[in-house]
Amino acid sequence: MAGEPMAVVNYIPLIIFLIMGAIVPIAALAAIKVIAPNRPKRQKLSIYEGGLKPIRDAKIQYSVQYYLFAIVFVIFDVEVLFLYPWIYVYANEAMQKFMVFGLMNYAVFEMLLFILVLLVGLIYAIKKEALRWV
Repeated sequence: MAGEPMAVVNYIPLIIFLIMGAIVPIAALAAIKVIAPNRPKRQKLSIYEGGLKPIRDAKIQYSVQYYLFAIVFVIFDVEVLFLYPWIYVYANEAMQKFMVFGLMNYAVFEMLLFILVLLVGLIYAIKKEALRWV
């Protein structure tokens, strides 16, 4: 019980960092609203077409195909983000010494299962021709 107040003290820099991380962007956005001039004109609000007047509406309806590509890209990008720290920990021999009770084998199994689920999703997307460029 004597060590509990010390544990809270260790988190004070983190709490200050989180508070400052929230205050600084909000203060910057508020300062921009107060300081920056706001004089909207028709020319400023028009769409930029290389100096020419717009010919038609700027809203273009994109095909769903683009969204599917974007979603698949994000999924595999997140997979890579999960793989990098795992590879670092797995390759670090000092960390392997601390792994006891077969936890390293469990971590390998978990990561292989994660990759397998993503591969099944990729194969499904290929079979459904979701990734076929039109």
